[in-house]
Amino acid sequence: MNRKQSKPYAVYVVEGEGDSAYWTRIGSAFQHEDGAGFNIVLTAVPLNGRLVVRKPKADKEAGQ
Repeated sequence: MNRKQSKPYAVYVVEGEGDSAYWTRIGSAFQHEDGAGFNIVLTAVPLNGRLVVRKPKADKEAGQ
């Protein structure tokens, strides 16, 4: 896979737990061609919380 063939993964910082957690998208992750890793590009660096990388949603789910 490469950037042109696959959608980037979304990178979020998540603060809190459960239903009250607050998710903020702070970047994207691109899978390596061999599928063994990612390049991660961040637009912000979190001071607390945890990073979560999620698969891209299908176009219907994303409202596009």
